[in-house]
Amino acid sequence: MIPNILSVAGSDPSGGAGIQADIKAISANGGYAMAALTALTAQNTRGVIAVQGVAPGMVTDQIGAIRADIRIDAVKIGMLGDADTIRAVADALRGVDAPVVLDPVMVSKSGDRLLRAEAVDALRDTLLPMAAVITPNIPEAADLLKRAEAGDRAGMVSQAEALKTLGPRAVLLKGGHLAGLESPDLLLMEDGKTWFDGVRQVTRNTHGTGCTLSSALATELGKGLPLKEAVARAKAYVAGAIGGAGDLSVGGGRGPTHHFHALWRRL
Repeated sequence: MIPNILSVAGSDPSGGAGIQADIKAISANGGYAMAALTALTAQNTRGVIAVQGVAPGMVTDQIGAIRADIRIDAVKIGMLGDADTIRAVADALRGVDAPVVLDPVMVSKSGDRLLRAEAVDALRDTLLPMAAVITPNIPEAADLLKRAEAGDRAGMVSQAEALKTLGPRAVLLKGGHLAGLESPDLLLMEDGKTWFDGVRQVTRNTHGTGCTLSSALATELGKGLPLKEAVARAKAYVAGAIGGAGDLSVGGGRGPTHHFHALWRRL
């Protein structure tokens, strides 16, 4: 059975991140993609120009319309923008019997803030306890915990453990911001921790990698895979999408990953 995956996130008109990336990643990994928009952005590969939030009531109505008619096998949550939208999403998803993957989108790769600072508490207190797994990078973890950024693996373990106490059933802490040639990710679950080691790919084509990973992960969970296997598959997919990004010619800044790298090479 093809899983139905709901993405709740903002729009990226350049197609590399946000809802557009989520739909591509879900589709490329064998899911049926659905979307509830939380914000419109004007952005490209060079940065974010403007952000306009969708009214929280409209976010609620989008999710409610889907719940009233369509089975939801997994949910990915991305950009939310402000505290009112966070609370609206939490209320709209309450009672959904499906794993929730929360990607706490706070700052874009161009450095533009996508979650208001005053909304961080609402995200931490309202949505983290609803998540099957959260997927912060190192700066997002520090923001959530109000700590300095982790600078090594020991710091990542400490921060993942602290995040776990906030309520999510698991934490996938992404280590791409560490210095050096390696890019280790840490999965912390109830029964222990697993490191997913990877070699850093030297490229500017990393726009939307967080959105892409969390959407691929939600899709694999929607298929019923155990979390550790789902993470491994999602990471392998993203590595391939980054590796294949050179086939694209999109913009002059941080380019997108190639979401359909496996399919288009067969055409």
